[in-house]
Amino acid sequence: MNNIEFIENHVVTELVKQGYEQSVARISADIAVEHYRRNAASAKGKIFSDCLHAAKVWAGRYQPQIKR
Repeated sequence: MNNIEFIENHVVTELVKQGYEQSVARISADIAVEHYRRNAASAKGKIFSDCLHAAKVWAGRYQPQIKR
């Protein structure tokens, strides 16, 4: 598993766990991968956190009401 696959899989898993729909989580994972390709980490060892944050921001705009 390379870095991009890791980010895709774990972002989808985390967003679904937080109550987002599967389709929103998949699209958000693509946003996270784009963020990974374009940016450096804000701090050492924080690249996944940054990617997850970017995905959550996008998912929150796309699906504002989370099912709990």
